[in-house]
Amino acid sequence: MASHSPEEVDALRLAVIRLERKLRKSAGSGEITPSQYSALFALDRHGPFRLGELGRREQIGKSTVTRLVATLEAKGLASRSVDDLDARSGIVSITEAGRTLLAHLAERSNDYLRDRVETLDSDDQDRLFDAVSALAKLGAPR
Repeated sequence: MASHSPEEVDALRLAVIRLERKLRKSAGSGEITPSQYSALFALDRHGPFRLGELGRREQIGKSTVTRLVATLEAKGLASRSVDDLDARSGIVSITEAGRTLLAHLAERSNDYLRDRVETLDSDDQDRLFDAVSALAKLGAPR
């Protein structure tokens, strides 16, 4: 396994932070926070979920996921229903308004990212897309 200097690790961290900040700004996502976006994305792609499962997927605690879902509900972006198999558990689903907002934000972010990637030469573009699976693993639950 290759060892990387603290400077190289710092450069990677800073590049990821800056890119995330620019993507957020490009989407103009003042409507929702990054945590809310991530939860909506998970609900859209893999949901609905019980609250606990959403918390595990998002790597957040029970009280945090409860507040997060309450905020999404208040904004009309998610809904909660009683689990037919366990009345003590709630099931969280994305609403049509949540899907619409998610699609709108994703389109704006993707447009920005596509434009930025096109400024790179083809070798850099290939290296960038080759690194996507490794970057995804960094953000995956342990």
